[in-house]
Amino acid sequence: MKKATSKDREKPIPGDFVEISLMKKTYHGTLLESPGESSILLLKLKSGYNIGIIKKDIREIKILEKFTEKKEEKIEIKSKDKPKIGVVMTGGTISSELDSKTGAVKWLTSPEKLFRFYPELFEKVGISKIEVPFMKGSEYINYKDWKKLAKIVFKLLKNPEIKGIIITHGTDTLHYTSSALSFFLRHLNKPVVLTYSQRSTDRASSDASLNLECAAVAALSDIAEVILVGHATTNDDFCYALPGTKVRKLHSSRRDAFKPVNAKPIAKITRDTLIPLTRYKTKGKENPKIDDKFEEKVALIKVYPGQNPDILDSYLKKKYKGIVLELFGLGHVPGKEWIKKLKEIRKKGIVVCAAAQTIFGRLDPLVYSAGRDLEKSGIIFLEDMLAETALVKLGWVLGHKEWAKNYEKIHEKMLENVAGELLGRLEE
Repeated sequence: MKKATSKDREKPIPGDFVEISLMKKTYHGTLLESPGESSILLLKLKSGYNIGIIKKDIREIKILEKFTEKKEEKIEIKSKDKPKIGVVMTGGTISSELDSKTGAVKWLTSPEKLFRFYPELFEKVGISKIEVPFMKGSEYINYKDWKKLAKIVFKLLKNPEIKGIIITHGTDTLHYTSSALSFFLRHLNKPVVLTYSQRSTDRASSDASLNLECAAVAALSDIAEVILVGHATTNDDFCYALPGTKVRKLHSSRRDAFKPVNAKPIAKITRDTLIPLTRYKTKGKENPKIDDKFEEKVALIKVYPGQNPDILDSYLKKKYKGIVLELFGLGHVPGKEWIKKLKEIRKKGIVVCAAAQTIFGRLDPLVYSAGRDLEKSGIIFLEDMLAETALVKLGWVLGHKEWAKNYEKIHEKMLENVAGELLGRLEE
């Protein structure tokens, strides 16, 4: 930006850094584009948050710095002698930069753009290949995207030059994607590391750089699993590597939003070291395989007090193949009418599984008579499996037509520990 002149102060434009004076308060921030003839003026504060100010309440706007378009710098990336990784960019905060005029974000889709924001990453690794299968907020990602992502990662796994793979992803549904890749990619021979940023690169509190540096350390390790790497605390001190099927986003905005559920972190990672905390799968001699069969007609339903079980009829009518119910406590439903309805839809072919609403802990239908009665309806109790993981796994199991034809086989596969989703005895 350049310093403002007295003439400039008459015409503030999006991108200008301004001072806005109201009757009792003054704001400093970057002026953003406002939609149409809006009566609201949008301002991005230094904290990174956007606010709306009613135009008629504004007493004065002073331009402190004029906006100037930045020229793209030519960057030379020297990483020939460093170990190579593959990077797959799918969108989300970590894969974006701020547009000063609109307050929106633009995608980073080249090594040069990555280097400009995250030069520390290139001190550790060279990037052999950047793949961009799609760019979207993770709330828009679905099973078709999981399949597309799995195919690209599988191709990178077969590249002998690549030591490991980093996937940058939005946070909202990151744990669904980590579960999907855990089932879709079999016999891994390299680390597949998903990472994220809760806060954008223009904010001083951004967590992107540490997460990427730790992801790079993990990508060069001997781990042969799908893992999620991100801040272990709210400080910029270290990250955790978390198992792909036993992790969940447990806070909407904290930098350490992702926590292991019914499991321990796989490793503690600093910018330079990886310290194992529990056993994990290591690189073997098997060749990786892809198994991305998936049945989209599956649903996740949260049971609540007084809920009418007739809701299940709508899924039957729409020809759903499977349902995961989030049940109360150790595995209970609102009443006996639920048990009757579950028996009905089971006879009509819908597979019903149960996961715990409590998130932590495990289901045990044998403790109370209500649970024992419910178990007789044919529902599959998924022990300590996370509900989101259960949804993905049910779609994956039912996607295999040879299994889907046989209920006993479905039951067997849902309770088989395929990708670390079931841990048996839990530690308190």
